[in-house]
Amino acid sequence: MTKRVLLAGLLLAAPAICAAGSEPAAIDAKAAFDRLRSLAGEWQAQTDRGKLNVTYEVIAGGSALVERQLPEGMPAMQTVYHLDGSRLLLTHYCMLGNQPRMEARADDPASGELKFEFRDVTNLATPGALHMHNGAFRFVDSEHSVGEWQFFENGQLRKAESFQFKRVK
Repeated sequence: MTKRVLLAGLLLAAPAICAAGSEPAAIDAKAAFDRLRSLAGEWQAQTDRGKLNVTYEVIAGGSALVERQLPEGMPAMQTVYHLDGSRLLLTHYCMLGNQPRMEARADDPASGELKFEFRDVTNLATPGALHMHNGAFRFVDSEHSVGEWQFFENGQLRKAESFQFKRVK
């Protein structure tokens, strides 16, 4: 009888153990934010639709980083990065008219990768409307970076974009 009780207890605990094991490890949000702030200045990427000019500006006494995206022939967009206690968050003000919010959930300073995961979105036209869902940075060196963004529609990945940036100034 004791073995059955022990086995039952382990089976009941398994989902909680698996769920806890699937949680992303906490990141050093301040260190990740410091790396993001090092992007301050002007950057450019060549895309299949033309040049993508991006500026990063540290504002509000160093507590926020504003990214302004100026895609050639398209409306400007803006993303604001900031700390919230031990979390690094972003809000993207998209040309689609919605505002996805993400949290940095993975950071590997050795590889230069910083990944943001979807939290929620405001002003979504319909529950399944197209929106930016996840993003990532790869800090190659002080003059080069990579930005990767995933767009979801109806709960599914619709497209992913990757941009190779070079510092302009």
